[in-house]
Amino acid sequence: MNTNTIRRRSTVFGILTAAALILTGCVTFPAPDAPPPTATAITPMPAGVQTNVPLEPPPNAESCNATESLRPPARMPAPGRMPPRSSMGEIVAHGRLIVGLDIGSNLFSFRDPMSGDIKGFDVDLAREITRAIFNDPGRVEFRVLSSAERIEALKTGAVDVVVKTMSITCERLREVSFSSPYYVASQRILALKESGITGPEKLAGKRVCSARGATSIGRIQSIQPRAHLISTTTWADCLVLLQQGQVDAVTTDDAILAGLAAQDPWVQVVGPSLGEEYYGVGIPHGKDDLVRFVNGVLERIRADGTWWRMYNQWLTVLGDSGGYGPPLVTYRD
Repeated sequence: MNTNTIRRRSTVFGILTAAALILTGCVTFPAPDAPPPTATAITPMPAGVQTNVPLEPPPNAESCNATESLRPPARMPAPGRMPPRSSMGEIVAHGRLIVGLDIGSNLFSFRDPMSGDIKGFDVDLAREITRAIFNDPGRVEFRVLSSAERIEALKTGAVDVVVKTMSITCERLREVSFSSPYYVASQRILALKESGITGPEKLAGKRVCSARGATSIGRIQSIQPRAHLISTTTWADCLVLLQQGQVDAVTTDDAILAGLAAQDPWVQVVGPSLGEEYYGVGIPHGKDDLVRFVNGVLERIRADGTWWRMYNQWLTVLGDSGGYGPPLVTYRD
């Protein structure tokens, strides 16, 4: 274990200890120049880590116009007045929109440590869809899903929609439907600042983490076949493994990596874009009316400035990488 890793873990240990002492009212602050305590225990790997990740195809290895979606209705139903015999009417009947997301994608969907509320760009988008159905953004129920659980949750009806940094791919379109894209990200790499990792060419022989079910696994395997892939249940688990020196890098969309980097000053996003990812709202097959309706909601938030207000609140840390604005869309009838 290198000195930087020990220092990071020691700092985290010190913060947790100080927090506990503050709560009990018996804290003593050391001098500013006092060195951190020495770490003596090795943190075990998070549950669900897979070290023998099988080879996966890169996203959209086949051509299917994946981001083309159904045209919105010429006239959207008024909020709170959904046609009874429609997918939106069914949602009204059970009283809330059930949305699958996670709470480990900082910036897009995460639990605020102060309020306990789930917040982020994807959360705000889910509330806009809820507002359009009920005329009340609060009529929403969030169900936490891992990346690997998203498709099954849609197929079984456990959720009405998934709003979880879910990339639109040809392979996924065989199992679920998607809205038009609402955000475009670039896959990149997260590494320790002093690691010497600057791009995919430096990952040969290195341990690279990605969340199970993410498209980033197949892409990095095709770009750097000599990397050793390790998969986890959540992106937070990848950050933990990186902090503990159990992996050398993390790869996924820059939007997610920026959220991880915001939690640790010793890591940074590096290298060029490895490929673009278009996020869409996941919707069960057979609910074309809901696909068209959600596309109508996305048209509205692009037109009235809501998309940019959401971006400016949550994603400005991405700087120019998020400066594309709302992605261009292509419809079919």
